Parts: sequence; structure tokens; C-alpha cells
Amino acid sequence: MSELEQQIAHRRRKRDALRDAGIDPYPTRAAHDLEPAAVHRRWGTSDAGELEAEAPSLSVPGRVRALRKHGKTWFLDLHDGAEKLQVMVRRGGLDETSATVLEHLDIGDHALASGTLIRTRTGELTLAAAGLEILSKAVRPLPEKWHGLADVEARYRRRYLDLIHNPASRRVFEVRARAIAHLRSVFDRHGFLEVETPMMQVQPGGAAARPFVTHHNALDLELYLRVAPELFLKRLVVGGLHRVYEINRNFRNEGVSTQHNPEFTMLEFYWAYSDYLQLMDFTEELLGGLAEAVLERRTVIWRDEEIDLAPSWKRSTVRQAISEHAGIDPSELEHAADLARHCGERGIGLPPIVADRSHPVLEAGTAVAYERAHAGTEVPDGWYGALLMHLFEQLVEDRLVQPTFITEYPVEVSPLAKPSPEDPRFAERFELIIGGMEIANAFTELNDPEIQAQRFRQQLAARQQGDEEAHRVDDEYVVALEHGLPPTGGEGIGIDRLTMLLTGSPSIRDVILFPLLRPDEAGG
Repeated sequence: MSELEQQIAHRRRKRDALRDAGIDPYPTRAAHDLEPAAVHRRWGTSDAGELEAEAPSLSVPGRVRALRKHGKTWFLDLHDGAEKLQVMVRRGGLDETSATVLEHLDIGDHALASGTLIRTRTGELTLAAAGLEILSKAVRPLPEKWHGLADVEARYRRRYLDLIHNPASRRVFEVRARAIAHLRSVFDRHGFLEVETPMMQVQPGGAAARPFVTHHNALDLELYLRVAPELFLKRLVVGGLHRVYEINRNFRNEGVSTQHNPEFTMLEFYWAYSDYLQLMDFTEELLGGLAEAVLERRTVIWRDEEIDLAPSWKRSTVRQAISEHAGIDPSELEHAADLARHCGERGIGLPPIVADRSHPVLEAGTAVAYERAHAGTEVPDGWYGALLMHLFEQLVEDRLVQPTFITEYPVEVSPLAKPSPEDPRFAERFELIIGGMEIANAFTELNDPEIQAQRFRQQLAARQQGDEEAHRVDDEYVVALEHGLPPTGGEGIGIDRLTMLLTGSPSIRDVILFPLLRPDEAGG
């Protein structure tokens, strides 16, 4: 029998002994006054004299995190996850039931201590307990030296242990919750309505991504977990809900990385009679004050660099950013052949949509055009958008540490965005990049149903050529547009990545309570 198995067996014997003594080791209720953190908030600044005069009588619950015996006096620390309260117990001052509980108590158990609040000679706020109850007997011991665990995945797999032992982890999720609450307050001030749209959809849409597939047995219907709520939210704008937002989960059947988890949280909002320029200003208001509201400072530390989130943020087009950071003359960013040549010269290859010969403009027998792309000659114009974004993503994106709005995305990679009236090759779209990560993505929404239907057909052609992430045709959405979508700006903001920035967390798994993991050997 291993040491762990021996400890579990010993604790189970203690649990059974409590039952034999008529004590329920898992009672239904715990009548109490305050948890440890609340005790500290109320009396944390009271000195010994003030406590003696007031003599607060309290019942305080918590998890036993320390258990020390000094002669006939026991000291235990009760934790509520945020704060601890020391409890002092004199064995001779307890009734028989409380004494039995004390004798069978282990670190990790939940207990309720009742007594008078004092300060010890060392100045520690302490509950001098006259009674002790067991609230939950932990038959499995907590792991020791949690901070020394080499297996980082253990923190994700058993997040409850991470939260027990690691205050920094708990803080991450407290910051996340406060950030979401702040965002909601800003939307409330601007008259937005929070809504919910379907998680299971007959036709997935709103993003270029592979969906998860499920099946509804009663209707014998294939369904998809949504990749984005966009098309349903814009239907609501058509219906007269002119300012709507949703904070909820999206699901994309893609790889995992420090910035990607197949299940993640997005904020999406749509604002009638606005455009992407207005949304840039609003985004600065929405996120610019977030650090100050949540962290009480306007800067965050990300990968050893200080990022200032206070407005005003830099604005740059895709081509300007490539020229500035990659040193490519702007005149050489206007044609697909030049872009392909720069990809080759910098050793970054061609983007998958091009390298796999799956772009919708390609026809059978275009292998020669593909081969010539490496030489930068006779490259189809339809490759322009994919090549431009490939250069940007490979050479620029991770260099954008301070908040930067990137605008003028090619229409080929923006099938739901309105084209720019100044240059229809580009969409009225921006992405907000902070810390080298895309944090937000926004459009002036395409509201011409005929152009939208044409864009869907182009995406269908891309799917037929092998692009599994191309947008699917949604005829019902086109019908909605035919009823009239007013000029509208729409935006999506990644809550997980935003939390990474606010907390300096290097991986998206650090900010998702239960990230997706491969099952371990025990099936967990």
C-alpha cells in the first residue's frame, strides 16, 4: 500500500469513528455568522482592548489549512479561499462532541469554530473557540508543496487544488470577473441590451473556423456548436434591437496554443447607425479605463514590458504596419506577385490557403501558377488578401506590444465587412492588437444582401477547393438582410486574452478555469 493509500485509509477510519460517536461527518447545514475574510474586514483594525470591550461572539466556518498543538492548546487556521483566521482551542474547555471532533480533525477538513474574537499576545486576530463542529471530512489529503509541482497541467486538470493552494490563481479569476462586470457597466451606460443567442446552430457562421458537430436525436438533425454569435446578433438589429451585446462561449475545432483554446469566451456587440471608426473611439473608452477600474492603475506588465492602456492608441493600416516593421516599400505591397516574392525572400513560405492550392480563384490545372508563385511571377490577383495578411501575421503582429488599431484589411479575408468607398479592395475593418495578440475585431457591417450573397458564394468556392475554415452559405441570414439592416458597426472582443493581459498570464489555460486537456492515464 502506498503512502497516499495509507493516509486515505487512516482518514476514513477517523470518519467512521465520528459516525460511531453519533457525529455526522457531512452535515446538511452550517449555521454561521461570518467567513474569515469578512471577520478581517470587520475587525481587522481593532486592537486587543477594543476586542475585549466588544467581545464579539462568532461562529466561523472554513477549511483547516494548518493544525498545531502546544501542550493542551491547539491552534488551527481556517481558510475561506481569500483569507485565514486563526482559531485557538483548549482541549479542556470543550464539550465531549467538540473534543471528539478535534481529535479526529485533519488538514483539509471543513470545520466550524464558535467562540470569542480576541488578539493574542503576538497581535494575531484569533477566535478563542469554545465549540467545534465538523462540516466535511476530507478523506483525501491535500498535496504538499503545491508550488513545487513540476507538472503544470496538474494545476489545470485539478483546478480546485490550484485555487486552494495558489492565491495568485484565485486572483486571476477575481480580476476576470471584475473585468466582465466593468464591461457590462459601460454597455449599460450606453443603452445596450444584453441578449443570448443559440449555442447550437443548424448553420454555423460569423467566423472563418471549423465547427464542432453534434446530433439532435429527437429531430434527427445535425447541429453545430457555434463559432460566433454574429449572424444572430445582426438579425436582432434588423428586428429593431439597435444596441445589443452578448458575453458567452464560442467553440472552434482548431488547435491549441498559448492563445487558443477550442472553447473560449467572447464579447460581441452591434451598434446601429455606427461604423468601424466610431467603434474605435468606443473601444478606447471600453478598454482604456479597464485596467484602472479593475487594477487601480492604467498600465499592465506583459512579458516584462509595460503596456499603457490609457487612450489615445496608435492607428495604422495593414500596409503601413508592414512597411514600418518589415521595411518593405509601400509601392511593393500593391500586387500579389510582389507579396509572394517577399514571402519567399524572408523564408516564411506561402500561407496555407495558397500553398495548398485551395484559393477560390484557382481552377483545375493551375499547378504552374502555384510553382511560379515562389518566384513571384504570374501570381493570381485573388491571392492578394491571403498573402498580405500572411506577411502581416508573420512579420508584424507579435511586434505590436502597445495598443494599436490595424485597419484596411483586404475584402478577401473580410466576407462580412463593408468595402471601403475610397478603395473597394479593402474593408472597413480594424483589429486591436495588444501585446502581440489580437484582442478585438470590428467591421462596418456589410448590409447589402446581394453583395453578401456573392461573398457567401465566393466562400463556398473556397470550401469546395479545400478551405475547411471558409464561411458557409447562410441563406436565412441573407433573407434577414433583405428586410433591411441599418448601417451598423459590430465588434468581438476576446475575454480570455484580455484577462491574460490584465493578469500577466502567459497562457490562455491560466485564465480559463477548466481548459480542455487530453485525458490522463486515469481517464481524468
